[in-house]
Amino acid sequence: MGRYIGKRLLLMIPILLGISLIVLVLIDITPGDPARIIAGSTATEEEYEQIREDLGLNDPLIVRYTRFIANSLRGDLGKSFITKRAVWPDMMARFPYTLLLAVLSTVLSIIIGIPLGVYAATNQYSWKDNLAIIASLFCVSMPAFWFALLLIQFFAVKHRILPMAGIEQWQGWILPVVSLALGYASVIARQMRSNMLEVIRQDYIITARAKGLSEHKVLYRHALKNALIPVIMTVGSMFGMSLGGALISEVIFSIPGLGNYTLTGLVNRDYPVIQGSVLFLSALFSIVILLIDIVFAFIDPRIRSQYVRAKRRVREGT
Repeated sequence: MGRYIGKRLLLMIPILLGISLIVLVLIDITPGDPARIIAGSTATEEEYEQIREDLGLNDPLIVRYTRFIANSLRGDLGKSFITKRAVWPDMMARFPYTLLLAVLSTVLSIIIGIPLGVYAATNQYSWKDNLAIIASLFCVSMPAFWFALLLIQFFAVKHRILPMAGIEQWQGWILPVVSLALGYASVIARQMRSNMLEVIRQDYIITARAKGLSEHKVLYRHALKNALIPVIMTVGSMFGMSLGGALISEVIFSIPGLGNYTLTGLVNRDYPVIQGSVLFLSALFSIVILLIDIVFAFIDPRIRSQYVRAKRRVREGT
């Protein structure tokens, strides 16, 4: 297992290098000049060129990329063009809000999605199953920003039950968490339904029923455990995506998280903020996927046995 983890960590290096290069190329070819934004409309051409020189924007692309990578290896993601503050401390100050939003939305999606999927599977082809399928399709197809605006209109503007934006009170987290979680819950519910329908047709489930076990024990003691295994990978991927996908919720609900910070950098053409945020989120997502793979290997005995056999073959070969 240690060798596998080491290989995965080494594989992250070219992935992150490629992502950082793609981001730099994209922001370089996108219209707009951060030096113009900083200089303002009243600046002379000499002042504008001096700002570009000070920011290193006149250097070739490969030079800027190499400089960014070298500084990143030392833990220095640069300073914001606009605020002149170091990017790394600013990111770490905002990251807890994004992490909390991702955790809460993932937990809520699990609480909603798994029971809904089991309920739909145990009532296959009934009106309950059809209603669950229609609800999940509606939520997964609905744009997150539109659903967030609907929640604000209904709960904050019309009925004034919850705050429209801000996280000064715990009630401020409800709408952003719900708006982010429902789409993920729909995906979990659909996969859970599919897994349960597949599992309950297996021979060991038929044998358990033939032994006289109650339907409740058959479903929740035998079928559910095996049906949950593929869902673990989905939940882990969704948690990683929610770290970056929280941008819309953070902007709409005025949450000072990392997504809001990244969007501000995009608007201001703040290259260090964009590069640092994307690199950090990419590394974080890769680590989350690695942890999910490790957990998946320990939970699923089939994968664990394959790993043991592979390890034994390597040992015998040496």
